[in-house]
Amino acid sequence: MRKTILAAISAMAVAAFAGPALAEGDLHIFNWGNYTNPELIKKFEETYKIKVTLDDYDSNETMLSKVRAGNSGYDIVVPSDYTVKIMIDEGLLEKTEPNTMSNFKNVRPEFVDVYWDKGRHYTVPWQYGTTTFTINTAKYKGDINTLAIMFNPPDELKGRINMLDDINSVMHAAERYLGIPRCGDDKANLKKLNDLLQSAKPYWRTFSYDTQSKMVSGDVDVTQDWNGDSYRIRQQLPTAAFAWTKEGIEGWMDNVAVLKGAKNLENAKLFQNFMMDPQNAALASNFAGYDNGITGSHEFMTKDLAASPELNPPPGSPTPEFVPPCPANVVEIYNKIWTNLRK
Repeated sequence: MRKTILAAISAMAVAAFAGPALAEGDLHIFNWGNYTNPELIKKFEETYKIKVTLDDYDSNETMLSKVRAGNSGYDIVVPSDYTVKIMIDEGLLEKTEPNTMSNFKNVRPEFVDVYWDKGRHYTVPWQYGTTTFTINTAKYKGDINTLAIMFNPPDELKGRINMLDDINSVMHAAERYLGIPRCGDDKANLKKLNDLLQSAKPYWRTFSYDTQSKMVSGDVDVTQDWNGDSYRIRQQLPTAAFAWTKEGIEGWMDNVAVLKGAKNLENAKLFQNFMMDPQNAALASNFAGYDNGITGSHEFMTKDLAASPELNPPPGSPTPEFVPPCPANVVEIYNKIWTNLRK
């Protein structure tokens, strides 16, 4: 794990939170790698006189494992939607009531009564996006808006594909390609799912979250990834394009959550409210390349990002699907399929 400690910088404080304008002390954040704008952290530190320590992780499962083990030392984590639901159900998050905070009025209505935190009693939006894949169109000239690129690729792309090392994204993409329900326990469908994954595996070069370097270096010509990641790839590889697959698209949202028993609880609440300010949400988006769910933030985004094809699906594209956690019996089968796939 790469560890970065950002030093506090003194400056005049201007607070948007309904409470003291000045705070003090520390805040320990555990977030996805290469996902947090240093300028955003600097602004928070300057505003509240709080020293922020930032560590990163590569998956929801890595973060969840550390939190479940206890005594993580973190105040804030940034779980994806389905992981928020798991953490609330397991009593791992503080009920901070973001819906009573001064900046909550900026949360877009469609992201208030969400399945993972209905009414927003625990979390606030960080970033949201979609998951399909990015392809180097200099290497393939055909239709890219189909999951067949990953599961039944043309000859020129065989052995040139990176898949995310992510059980849910891979499984659900395969289910969409097959046209079967997400998280279903029908034995015939699960056999189809396993057969498809095993038949596609020889076409895949790697399983990795290191999508940007793999694409930009030319190690692969296709990578399963997220739309903001694809945007960042295109800045370095202009022939890269993000697919809006006709069979369906995964939607997701990462959220700012406070861990149960957080040592720096009040500072963590300040950070939640801070992230619902449009200018601050835009700082996060401009760095990572994703939208954020905060009204008014597009005004402060770079024009290139706000108008990018990665954030603006073409007409007729499927509505992104947000998938709740699968039942335990399905998770058990998924894990067996995944373990066999990763051998």
